[in-house]
Amino acid sequence: MPLGAVSFPWPAVLGSALAMSAIVAVRYLLSSGAFAWASERRMPGLHARLGGQVRREIAWSLASAAVYGIPAGIVAWGWRARGWTRLYENVHEWPLWWLPLSFVLCLLLHDTWFYWTHRLLHRPAWFRAAHAVHHASRPPTAWAAMSFHPWEALSGALIIPALTLLLPIHVGVLIALLSVMTVMGVTNHMGWELFPRAFVNGASGRWIITATHHQLHHDKYNCNYGLYFRLWDRMMGTDAGLGKFPEPK
Repeated sequence: MPLGAVSFPWPAVLGSALAMSAIVAVRYLLSSGAFAWASERRMPGLHARLGGQVRREIAWSLASAAVYGIPAGIVAWGWRARGWTRLYENVHEWPLWWLPLSFVLCLLLHDTWFYWTHRLLHRPAWFRAAHAVHHASRPPTAWAAMSFHPWEALSGALIIPALTLLLPIHVGVLIALLSVMTVMGVTNHMGWELFPRAFVNGASGRWIITATHHQLHHDKYNCNYGLYFRLWDRMMGTDAGLGKFPEPK
């Protein structure tokens, strides 16, 4: 059959991409909005003082939502229409022990991708071209979780769809993964520590990233590159420990 005769349902694919972009945007507005409200309760007047910055964070984040929605929408359409992915809905299709294992494995793979792409984005040329947008938030707020240049947003948008093509993942595990990604992305940028001091300073905090760890990255730029875990930072000598937040006024 001639190539020109091959029919591809572009309207359906485009509709799926637009729908996913809208879902990502709403998820961002609800999650960042909730934690921004909590931040305002803790630090009254914060967003009034940073009004221009917050508006830029929201604008860049909504643009990032559109970028995230494109590969997600294509893969979502391919899952339903063509069976492209390895997503599954029947919980018994794979052994039950695979559910928690696949969840942890996806977190580790996502964290690995993020660490190394994040370090790449801190090379001077890459930083000036893209990552400077994210670091323009000084201090970052809950609205900055997705405040990325489109090129940086694209690097983050590819990993989860790629995992669904490579690994068998139950839809419930995928939802849990996206929930953890969303919550940690927001809480690590809101300028105060959500988790108890015993957790942050204890054994769990030595390996799991919270706002106190990520804040130091925004202060120093050349350390603490991880997303979920401190594993790669520890292995590569880029873990600078925990930062310190100013006391709320």
